[in-house]
Amino acid sequence: MPSDASDRPSASVLTLVRGRADRLRNLMAGLARQSVPPRELVIAWMQPERAADLPDPGCPVRHRHVAGEPMPLAAARNRAAEAASGDLLVFLDVDCIPSPCLVAAYRRAAAQAEGLFLGEVLYLPPGLDADVAADDAALARLGRAHPARPPVPAEGLRREPDPGQLWGLSFALPAHAWRACGGMDEAYAGYGGEETDLAMRLAASGLPTFWVGGARAYHQHHPVHVPPLQHFDAILANAARFRRAHGRWCMTYWLDQFRAAGLIAWDDDAPAIQVLRRPDPTEIAAALRPDALFS
Repeated sequence: MPSDASDRPSASVLTLVRGRADRLRNLMAGLARQSVPPRELVIAWMQPERAADLPDPGCPVRHRHVAGEPMPLAAARNRAAEAASGDLLVFLDVDCIPSPCLVAAYRRAAAQAEGLFLGEVLYLPPGLDADVAADDAALARLGRAHPARPPVPAEGLRREPDPGQLWGLSFALPAHAWRACGGMDEAYAGYGGEETDLAMRLAASGLPTFWVGGARAYHQHHPVHVPPLQHFDAILANAARFRRAHGRWCMTYWLDQFRAAGLIAWDDDAPAIQVLRRPDPTEIAAALRPDALFS
């Protein structure tokens, strides 16, 4: 049977963009190298204008524009999903370069099971040049697994009991499951929480979560803040919204670090977060780690 067997769901790849046009070009070039091309690429632009000189990704491209501040991540994913025509929605962060089998692996997974599908993401070092970005063997050699992520099967599916393992860099799910749960909650504003909220609601609907072998992507490096003090207010607001919805806290790793820095009073059993002080510009600048692979 051919690798693009017609009984497998058609796949729309969706990505969100603000700036980072060079990263988007690498993502699109990676889509052009897919063993099985997607039905389409949907780009949600969180900026007024499209980037110029975009390469051919080997499939039709749809564009949507999403206004808003702070970064309208949930709304942009919803607008992209509304524009998509595929049976399977493959969300790929603009920083990610898909391996040649990513689309095929997600389609194969969706033909085998109904679920929320999580793909492996390997992190690339700084200084990636265009030649390396186009060399799949070099990307595989340079990529490093995130130490906080579980190992991914080489092939096939592995059930994941914790839907909170969903990170927004690379995941897929049936379009009908997305619509049934209402997509992402746009009340989550700025950084954090909306992906975990989606995963919890999908799990509550009965949709299982799986790791998918072969659906690898490579995360292009960018400087990170450790902890992400520049998102302090958004993280607190979104964590509180998540607790009201689900009865527990999310983003506890960052909340732990904010507490250790003397910024908040909080623990897992606390009904609310008490702000002791806000980070000042000097602290935010000092948290920047230009060479760190992982946040």
